[in-house]
Amino acid sequence: MGTVTIGVSIAVPEPHGSLLQERRMAFGDPAASGIPTHVTLLPPTVVDQATLPAIETHLVEVAAAGRPFPMRLNGTGTFRPLSPVVFVQVAEGAEACTWLQKQVRDASGPVACELQFPYHPHVTVAHGIDDEAMDRAFEELAEYEAHWPCTGFALYEQGPDGVWRRLRDYVFGGAVVPPQAAHVARGPLPAC
Repeated sequence: MGTVTIGVSIAVPEPHGSLLQERRMAFGDPAASGIPTHVTLLPPTVVDQATLPAIETHLVEVAAAGRPFPMRLNGTGTFRPLSPVVFVQVAEGAEACTWLQKQVRDASGPVACELQFPYHPHVTVAHGIDDEAMDRAFEELAEYEAHWPCTGFALYEQGPDGVWRRLRDYVFGGAVVPPQAAHVARGPLPAC
């Protein structure tokens, strides 16, 4: 059946999503047109296509345990020099995003994996472009602010053309976000 590359993220709603995607394209990021504006919960991960039903069932369970929360973006940050990324910061909702990504990648679930870098919720606005354009992105969006109620997340698949397409939305169902489960060591996890 083959493999597919998936990701799980919180979509940045309109009009903010299109505005930030347009800005990312204007800074010269060649991948920007194929990447919907988002906050990552599971980075690009290659999985067997046959595991998609189990992954979808797992994500339904994660969403059922979640509850809506306020999300606010404010100002810019960067991962330079470690990684060539400029981002808009998640000023409110970071704790909830951190909880969600841990649930999505839980060691007992179908997409358990180790992250290459510590999790830091953000919205990428420039990646892998020249330093001058990265500086411009950092400066021009320094005062950017947006807020919305986050009511769920989505599963995406990257096509052969490099474009990320939404496969399914997952709406939060619980009234209270449960406490984080204790992590049980089960050996090394694959990298995302």
